[in-house]
Amino acid sequence: MDEDFYRARALQVRDIAEKADPFTKQRLLKLADQYEVWAGNPSRASRSLARPIPLPFTQTRGKA
Repeated sequence: MDEDFYRARALQVRDIAEKADPFTKQRLLKLADQYEVWAGNPSRASRSLARPIPLPFTQTRGKA
């Protein structure tokens, strides 16, 4: 199967998930993420890991 098929399937599953109950919606969204992985797109979890984690703000003024 090709990437276009998996991308189209992910969109279809997300459309169905919008109309589903909360439990089924959660499972369908995970399935859609898996279709995106198969299509070559990073999953939502992978995309969030790619973002840099901000460092905590520390005050260094006045300390020598």
